[in-house]
Amino acid sequence: MKKPITLLAAAALGCGAAMAEGYQVNTLSARQLGMGHTGIGMRLGAESMYFNPAGLTGLDKTLEIGGSVTAIMPSATATTLVGGKEKSYETDCNASTPVNFNAAFSIFPNLKAGVSFYTPYGSSINWTRDWAGSVLSQDVNLKVYTVQPTIAWAITPKLSVGAGAMISWGSVDLNKGLVSASTADKMLGLLQGLGQLPAGTPPFGETSPASVNLTGTAQTAVGFNVGALYEFNDKWSVGASYRSQMKMKVKAGDASVSYANDLAQGLLSESLDIINAANFKAEMPCPWVFGLGVTYKPVKGLVLAADARLTGWKAYKTLDIEFLNPSLESYNQHIAKNYHNSWTYSVGAQYAFTKRLDGRLGLMIDTTPVSKTHYNPETPGMTKIEPTLGLSFRPLPDLSVDVAFMYIHGTGVKGASCSYPDLLGARLPSTISGMMQAQGIPAAAADAAAAAMCGNAGITASQTFTADYKLHAFAPSIGISYRF
Repeated sequence: MKKPITLLAAAALGCGAAMAEGYQVNTLSARQLGMGHTGIGMRLGAESMYFNPAGLTGLDKTLEIGGSVTAIMPSATATTLVGGKEKSYETDCNASTPVNFNAAFSIFPNLKAGVSFYTPYGSSINWTRDWAGSVLSQDVNLKVYTVQPTIAWAITPKLSVGAGAMISWGSVDLNKGLVSASTADKMLGLLQGLGQLPAGTPPFGETSPASVNLTGTAQTAVGFNVGALYEFNDKWSVGASYRSQMKMKVKAGDASVSYANDLAQGLLSESLDIINAANFKAEMPCPWVFGLGVTYKPVKGLVLAADARLTGWKAYKTLDIEFLNPSLESYNQHIAKNYHNSWTYSVGAQYAFTKRLDGRLGLMIDTTPVSKTHYNPETPGMTKIEPTLGLSFRPLPDLSVDVAFMYIHGTGVKGASCSYPDLLGARLPSTISGMMQAQGIPAAAADAAAAAMCGNAGITASQTFTADYKLHAFAPSIGISYRF
């Protein structure tokens, strides 16, 4: 079997975009999740290290330790045209488990310190290997981890400030199709017509002919989390917080290629196997987040809270991917993403039914930073409406067991599109022309004939994947804390 196809190795890296489209995690406290994940305007003690470091001054014991874990179980559906008919594809996802652990202590009555570990960004979605959009994404698993030492000072009984250093690192493991199955089938037809393949060679259909796995570990990045909190009186308090932007950089990611069958390997391995020996570098922004919060206690036992957080996704204008080997510079990619800043709104209520039992309700609205013309199935970034509920039970006065549940409802998006280069389609005219010239046809005639053949077959240098997306998820959470 002849191996006529030469591909740009940069095709492997189109999936790197998944690194920056992971969900911003808003499930980092089982207790506060029940209140719509509010907390910027509250003195929460140890858990305030994430929401607003100034609220750490609410610690009224010598030591507090605690943590929580959430299981996010998403399901997404993409509906697109296949062969002129609508077909729906559903993800097959495992649960992702963001966590938050805290330890805080009192230095003086007005000076507190602590350390927190949490996962501020992460994504886990699996569209499976063979589906209509596999050339954009098959599956992705992204995790960002942060350790944050924090200190908080109550300047006056009403005014507190706090600051923490965010020390973050991460990892990515993702897969995508390298070659469009539809373009590969058109290629098979042309090769059979030219006598390069036997008649009756089976088509690929929806099977992705070649896929790539990309893995990498981001180097440590450092940022800061600062905040202020002011209590007007026993009923009203307001807070503000700011988490700085960080750049997560993969300096030497690894790539490996797999093939659907012997036919795909025979046609493509000579040109694609070079990817197995290539390293790449890329970076993603963990955007800044500015938050405002207000808390109101109208009657004894009842707490009402509202937060608004602006996330600086506008920093994510392009995804730049570069090969470490200087000889592959021409294969570097600069992919336009054009995100915009987006708001997340939260409201919540807590009521103390007894000294041992608190109940909570909340609602979060998370608006999308993604435009319809740059919409990638790596993470369907639609606006989400997220009702929550929760409760805390204290079997001992200083021991709290917290449970919460959030339902994530994506508002859906219709006609969302993502354009991408079809590198096999871009290369085929010159490849076909070369075959013809090898058979004695003059170069000019061969070029014209190859261009006409590819054009008639609908082979183009770029494609656009368009689909309607739906998304929902369940997120149960459990936490425990103890104060000494």
